[in-house]
Amino acid sequence: MKTTLHRSLSHLSTLTCSSCGIAYDAFEQQTVSACCHMPLLAGYIPDNFKKESLQQREGTMWRYLEMLPVLHEQNIVSLGEGYTPILKLTNLAKKYELSSLQLKDEGQNPTGSFKARGLSMAISKAKEHGVEGCIIPTAGNAGVAMSAYCAKAGMRAVVVMPRHTPKAFRDECYWYGAEVVLVDGLINDCAAKVKELNRSGELLDVSTLKEPYRLEGKKTMGYEIAEQGNWQLPDVILYPAGGGTGLIGIWKAFKEMQQLGWLGKGIKLPRMVAVQAANCQPLVETFSGRQANCQNYVGKPTIANGLAVPRPLGEQLMLQTLQESGGIATSITESDMLVGLKELGENEGLFVAPEGAAVWMAARKLLDTGYIMQDEKILLLNTGSGQKYMENLPAL
Repeated sequence: MKTTLHRSLSHLSTLTCSSCGIAYDAFEQQTVSACCHMPLLAGYIPDNFKKESLQQREGTMWRYLEMLPVLHEQNIVSLGEGYTPILKLTNLAKKYELSSLQLKDEGQNPTGSFKARGLSMAISKAKEHGVEGCIIPTAGNAGVAMSAYCAKAGMRAVVVMPRHTPKAFRDECYWYGAEVVLVDGLINDCAAKVKELNRSGELLDVSTLKEPYRLEGKKTMGYEIAEQGNWQLPDVILYPAGGGTGLIGIWKAFKEMQQLGWLGKGIKLPRMVAVQAANCQPLVETFSGRQANCQNYVGKPTIANGLAVPRPLGEQLMLQTLQESGGIATSITESDMLVGLKELGENEGLFVAPEGAAVWMAARKLLDTGYIMQDEKILLLNTGSGQKYMENLPAL
C-alpha cells in the first residue's frame, strides 16, 4: 500500500447541535453548541467519494480524509494511527461454540489505545485553528494521547487526571513534556479542575464531546470495520462505553456510509452494545429506567479506568445509538473483568485492557441470556493495551 498521503480535501460542510439541530459555522473554531450546550456533530457533502478510491491509500485512519474535518493536509498531526487489525478469536469461538468471534485491537495504535484516533483529529483541527495549547481531564489514555500529539504539533499540553491513575499513564505524559495535575476523585472532578485552571480560556479544552472533532477521529473505527469486513458488517458490536465517543462515532460512520452508498441495501446495521463497569454504570442506570439521566450519578473507581465516567456529556447520543440499533447497555463486575483478562490471555495470547476484558465478559453474559446467538457474527472492541494497567491488577 502506498505510504504517501493522498491530496483530496475534506467534504466538511456543517456543524449541528446534537440536541436541537441548529447549524453552526464549520469553518470557525467551535466547542459545544451555544443553544443547548450540547455536542456539535460534523456533517459532510459526500460528493463523488467512491470506496474504490481507498485501494491505493495509506493504512491509517487518514485514508478516509474526505469524510474527516481537516481541510488542509499540512495541518494533519499524525503518528500513524488507525487501521488496527481485526483478529479472529478462534480458540474462544471453539470453546463457546460460536460461529464468528472477532476482536478489533485498538491497543495497537500509537500511545497504546483508541484515544490516538480522537486526539490526532482534535489536535490537527486545533493546529488548523491556530491553537497554541490544549487541556484535558482524563482517566489515563486520553491524556497520554493528547500529550503525544501536542508534542508532535509543538503545542503546550496540560493533563488533569485522578491521583489514583496508574503511574504508567502519568509517567508517559511527563515524557511527552506535558504538565500533569493530579486530582482526588474521578474524571468529573478533573473536569471541574480543568474549568478552574482554564478560566482565561487560553487553552483549548479537548474534553470528550466538548469539541466536535475527537468524535470524527473515533468514527474511523466504523469505516475500518466495514472495509476490513469487505463491506459486510457484524451482527453485534460490543464496545466499552465511558464517555461514549467511540460507540457514537462507529454508529455515525455506519450512517455516513449508507449515505455514501458504500453499504448495500440489504446490509443490516449491527446491534450496538454499550459495556460499562458495575462500579460506574450511569448509562446502564438510565437505559434501564432507574434514573432519569446521569446528572447526579455517583460512580466509584474501577480497574477499567476509562469506564470511570459518572456523568458523560454524550449520554443522550449513546442512548440514541442504542435505540436506533436495537442495542442495550450492560455492566461487568471487577472480578469478572479479571476472569476475562485471564481467558483472553490464556486462550488467544492477548493482554487487553480491562475495558477489553469487560466486552468479552459482556458477550458471554449476553450469550447466556439469549440476546446474542451462537451463530451470529460477534465483534469485540478492545480499546487499549493491558500493559499500562498492571498497577491495577492483583499479583498472580
